[in-house]
Amino acid sequence: MTDEAIKARIETGRQFMARWSQPGDETFESDQQKKLPQPPLVKAPMRETSIELPKNFEDLKLNNDILSVINNRKSSRVYTQEQMSLLELSYLLWTTQGVKDIRGRSYATIRTVPCGGARHEFECYMLIQNVEGLEDGSYHYLPMEHKIEMLNTKAELETTHGMTFRDLISATLNGQIWGAKGNIVFYYSMVAYRAEWRYGIRAHRTALIDAGHVTENLYIACSSANIGTCAIGAVNSALCDQIFELDGVEEFAFYAATCGMISEANAQAEKDFYAFVKRDNL
Repeated sequence: MTDEAIKARIETGRQFMARWSQPGDETFESDQQKKLPQPPLVKAPMRETSIELPKNFEDLKLNNDILSVINNRKSSRVYTQEQMSLLELSYLLWTTQGVKDIRGRSYATIRTVPCGGARHEFECYMLIQNVEGLEDGSYHYLPMEHKIEMLNTKAELETTHGMTFRDLISATLNGQIWGAKGNIVFYYSMVAYRAEWRYGIRAHRTALIDAGHVTENLYIACSSANIGTCAIGAVNSALCDQIFELDGVEEFAFYAATCGMISEANAQAEKDFYAFVKRDNL
């Protein structure tokens, strides 16, 4: 890529981020303003069967001191590979995408995270391994019912993609091998029109802000439950779309976060990820 092309791409990105309105936007009307029908609040189930998740979160050993939780919040890339409980998985899903209420007859979902216009334009998918009571494989979260549905088993995914499950996880994260040692990788897709119906040409800027709300709740929830997590922007979207059966246009994966059990015994291993800072005298 030439220096000129790089400069032009950077300028485009800056303008996208810096301006809610661009020249010429004055005449724009959203489909909501045009009173066109709104899209469904959530994606329909992809399979006929689903798994109910427990909600007895009071049984988890949680740190309820919010200042301590925030002070201890950090990215974790070293996982013990111990089993995660189904209740812990349920807790992470509830705190990041759980539906608390419905606004109006079916205008919007009120969730555990904030979202521009209460559009909640994201779907949550998972690659799961070593979680209590679940077969390793790919899953989709059903937020209205607080259930998950299995999409494909580990064996099916390995056959389809011609690689081991862990190699497949690593490939979705653009070769970040450490991510394949977690119990879960959450993948967030955008169902584009769910936000575009309200915000149209401005929907995508808003969605990127909304995505941060989701993963920050994930960090806080993980910190409260002594679980490790690390949000990842460098995802192989095309591969993720294949794995989770997305069309890549109306719905596409764009963000991920690993989660796994952690231990203070791995504190030095975590520090080793930043050894380059000392090495390069940064």
